[in-house]
Amino acid sequence: MSLNSSDLSAAKISEALGTVGQGSVVTEVAERLLAYFTSGDIAPGTRLPAERQLSASLGVGRSAVREALAALEILGIVVVRPGSGTYLRDGISELLPRTLSWGMMLGAPRTRELVELRSGMEVQAAQLAAERITDEALERMQGNLDAMAANLNNLAAFVEADAAFHREIAGGSGNQVLQELLQSIRSLLRIWVDRALTDEGHAAAALKEHTKIHAALVARDPAAVAATMRSHMETASRRLLIGFDASQ
Repeated sequence: MSLNSSDLSAAKISEALGTVGQGSVVTEVAERLLAYFTSGDIAPGTRLPAERQLSASLGVGRSAVREALAALEILGIVVVRPGSGTYLRDGISELLPRTLSWGMMLGAPRTRELVELRSGMEVQAAQLAAERITDEALERMQGNLDAMAANLNNLAAFVEADAAFHREIAGGSGNQVLQELLQSIRSLLRIWVDRALTDEGHAAAALKEHTKIHAALVARDPAAVAATMRSHMETASRRLLIGFDASQ
């Protein structure tokens, strides 16, 4: 019986993955898959072995494989095509920020450390943006400020405009790695960011902080930008952690 190229590829993938030990089985399966996907030994668009084959190869139940693949699909790492199979979606460079996010979610909660890291990176991004951001981006940020001002009593819309404001700064930094890392961290913290603003008073205070950051960026003053962003991140982090602590 001869094997076609798809069968050979599936066999190669199964052999490369090896078997999984005991412990958190779904986590182990997901980590093993991610390690292989970022090894450079598998091409974008490759069809993965069937659940049954992965289950037998890894020495785990099919439910563990199914859950791991479902998690990777949510993260955009694989795509499921009904009637065809599961495929690796992206190239290696595009997988890296998602791998960072997944690795953080797999480990023990590190919310406080993520908040600290985000604060420092936001300041760095703002300093770089003071020298590199375009006038068009500054205009879009003014639009974000206008949206925030118009939605002080609509906190969900306010948070969206707030996030867009920060994305413009990250993009304006001109540092793609920094931009992607910040996006990954923001995604992990999103639930706490959404809960940090609890009333119009908090929103109004945040609007003032953002307005000062924008003014410093317009002035192209790196020192002023760093100072205003640092002050904003201190208060924003404090609000975020109050919500986090209350949930524990």
